Amino acid sequence: MMLAPAKYYWPTLVASTLCLCSCAVGPDFVHPDAPAVDAYVRPAAMQNLAVAQPDQAAIPAQRIRVGATIPDDWWRLFQSEQLNQAVLEALAHNPTLEAAIATLRQSQHNLQAGYGVFFPQVTSGLSGMRERSAPIEQGLHTAPSIFNVVTLSGSISYPLDLFGGERRQVEALLAQSEYQSYVTRAAYLTLSANVVNACIARAAYAAQIRVTEDLIKLEQQQLAATVAQVKAGTSPYSAQLTVRSLIAGSQAAVAQLQQQRSQTENLLATLAGRFPEQATAPEIDLARLVLPTELPLSLPSELVHQRPDILQSEAQLHVASANVGVASAAMYPSISLTGTAGQTGTSLGNLGGENGRFWSIGPSISIPIFRGGSLWYAREAARDAYQAAAANYRQTVLTAFAQVATVLQALEHDAEALTAQTESRSNAQQALHLTQVNYQTGLASYLEVISADVQFHQADIAYIQTVAQRHQDTVALFVALGGGWWNGTAL
Repeated sequence: MMLAPAKYYWPTLVASTLCLCSCAVGPDFVHPDAPAVDAYVRPAAMQNLAVAQPDQAAIPAQRIRVGATIPDDWWRLFQSEQLNQAVLEALAHNPTLEAAIATLRQSQHNLQAGYGVFFPQVTSGLSGMRERSAPIEQGLHTAPSIFNVVTLSGSISYPLDLFGGERRQVEALLAQSEYQSYVTRAAYLTLSANVVNACIARAAYAAQIRVTEDLIKLEQQQLAATVAQVKAGTSPYSAQLTVRSLIAGSQAAVAQLQQQRSQTENLLATLAGRFPEQATAPEIDLARLVLPTELPLSLPSELVHQRPDILQSEAQLHVASANVGVASAAMYPSISLTGTAGQTGTSLGNLGGENGRFWSIGPSISIPIFRGGSLWYAREAARDAYQAAAANYRQTVLTAFAQVATVLQALEHDAEALTAQTESRSNAQQALHLTQVNYQTGLASYLEVISADVQFHQADIAYIQTVAQRHQDTVALFVALGGGWWNGTAL
């Protein structure tokens, strides 16, 4: 899938030539300046982001590389062939992306059609009629007659775009085509990110289901031991009810996780352009996904030239600027040159007669004198639309910078959270080991062993959730920076 082949823009040479011969009213579009900021977050915070924690060797550290290249196929950094195939299948069959590409082609063809205004308009016609004259219409009292009229004619017209209204209209079409190209890139980026996030979520749900099911088995063992103690009179009946409540809560958690996994599988099927019953979700092990550790970070001055949503907003600003020129040109005279020539006769056989030859050539001018203020206010409305587009552009830039800052801070906190969850999981595992040793030496009861095992599994579930969140926040960084589409050939 390629964008905007060169053939769509060759008529720009014609437009440029005409621009040298006449002026164009309205503002000449100027690309907005990049924001005058040097960082996404405060310098003190950036120091913490340079090496995202943690001290444990088991937890990979993520390092920010300012100015590093962002690959257009960034999802391959997770090093999962199943994940790669899921993304490629969605890119090949997703209806939303197909619609965006079709709309892009439509805008390119509209631009091609718009370029036709820079060329003379040539038409020809052939007509044959049988007529009955009414001389009385000309004040004559002769008898009416019936005759044939055959006319072969051709005409050529060319508008002199002295004030640039037509050129501004084509400029707006060009900007609209650019807008749609960035809409397509945004759809490409959003689709790939949704597939990757859905695959990560499904892998996390599957891992949590396995751990929770193991937890239920332990809780059932704990229930059997508690029932025995209640029967022996060494534990109150309330202890048995407490364990049953834990089991029911864990079973409810499994059902909820299974539902979330099913929703994710249906989402993956939809993203791949398939019906749920026809799709098979990729089996991805969360533990086998490789977390990207070298994270690229674009300079703030580059972000405005990378993110599709910012470029969309800039293209809309360009359209609004061109429309001001169109509305301004409508207030000035319009001039066109027209020439017509042809032959007429009573039959096809005598069309070449001298008496049947006719032609005309000359300019025509239309001057708007009074329109009740409609042209003036149309221009004012176009200016208002430009101001609105400029404000929307600034808001889009602000939102984009906030998203990058939020993701950078999230990655820092993810590392901190994973450090804490890893310690909690390690402590729970060590406590379980010690309790098992004490049980073997008779210093701990079997119920204590099961309780320690339950605590370990709960810590394991929290650890899985934190790992998945860190992976998804890493995806969010690639998306917030624009996805690296400018470093690839496809889209």
